[in-house]
Amino acid sequence: MSEYLPGLVWLVVLLVVNAFFVGAEFAVISARRSQIEPRAAEGSRAAKTTLWAMEHATLMLATSQLGITVCSLVILNVSEPAIHHLLEYPLGWTGLTPGMVTGIAFAVALLLVTFLHVVFGEMIPKNLAFSVPDRAALILAPPLVVVSRIVRPLIWTLNAIANGVLRLFRVEPKDEAQSTYTIDEVATIVEESTREGTLVDDSGTVTAAFEFTEKTVADVEVPLGELVLLPEHVTPRDVQQAVARSGYSRYVIDDAERTPHSYLHLKDVLDLSGPDSIDRPVPADRIRGLPVVAVGAELEHALAQIRTHDAHVARVTGDDGATTGVLFLEDIVEELIGEVQDAASRSLRDEITRGLGRLRSEPAPLPARSAIRLSPFRNSRPGESAWSGKPYIAAETITRSEKCSRSQRVGVNRAFRM
Repeated sequence: MSEYLPGLVWLVVLLVVNAFFVGAEFAVISARRSQIEPRAAEGSRAAKTTLWAMEHATLMLATSQLGITVCSLVILNVSEPAIHHLLEYPLGWTGLTPGMVTGIAFAVALLLVTFLHVVFGEMIPKNLAFSVPDRAALILAPPLVVVSRIVRPLIWTLNAIANGVLRLFRVEPKDEAQSTYTIDEVATIVEESTREGTLVDDSGTVTAAFEFTEKTVADVEVPLGELVLLPEHVTPRDVQQAVARSGYSRYVIDDAERTPHSYLHLKDVLDLSGPDSIDRPVPADRIRGLPVVAVGAELEHALAQIRTHDAHVARVTGDDGATTGVLFLEDIVEELIGEVQDAASRSLRDEITRGLGRLRSEPAPLPARSAIRLSPFRNSRPGESAWSGKPYIAAETITRSEKCSRSQRVGVNRAFRM
């Protein structure tokens, strides 16, 4: 009877090895890169090896499949005969014929080995890898990589054959596991989570972020006909009059052909209100250039382009190169956070009054579109923020007379931490 003991030992060993390959296979394809990458950045060798395994998923899967196949064949050829012969002893006492004993022993041994193989060698490690994929990947992926390097020539040959067959059916093989979600999938997750109460999105900011990715410049641009344009050789007095008429803080400058080419911010001329400078053209170094964006460009790409040029305004051109309008950075931000409203800030209003003179004329009604303008700054004056060294958005809001106790539009400054 002792001659069958090695077969039973091999059964246990092969079940453990088979479980390793199954667990490693499912862990590599189930682990999330977002959970592994921070550990790799901290210097974890196991995390770095796991990332390499995830980037070479087909190689890892081929190694696992090879290991599982070999273990399955060896289990049947080594362990089944041992169990078969062990069962023949008690069955022989039943008085059955030798042929019946052999048949029953073979069937029972096959069922027992299959049960142990499926439950302990397949299902348990698979469920474990699905339950804790990141931890399982960090533990199982490194030894799987070692095995794959040992049998790499064989794996490479088998993998090349498999990829060749896929290409015959016009399917492009992939070497990296896809553990990301599409925008539509994430939007669905957010919608379901909001409905179930696990995600609070009362302001709609999360939903707006997904809608933001679907919009183009054409959805947000301001047409030329709605702009308050200033002449090419603009003076501080021109800016003062424009503020009195419209109340905006940024003004686009055009040339003789009515083509926008630059813009001017209100704060650029605050110190030019003296009698010697108010009627002189604004110095060229205070006028800001306009980057160009295509009218059909995606809004997120246009935002990146504007920030690359460190600008707040961009000129929008059509397919023929003609200018169709202007894109404001703050309008892009409003697509994400909505309109910014706040009470009046007396300090900023007084500073504008000192810089440009008191607004004596009755201001005209504001246009229908938002008069809110957001400008990124870092501890910029006026109104330094206590968040030293942090990036902000300054919202300069022109409030309408209905929201004030007096019929005068005033500038409002508020900082938002980003």
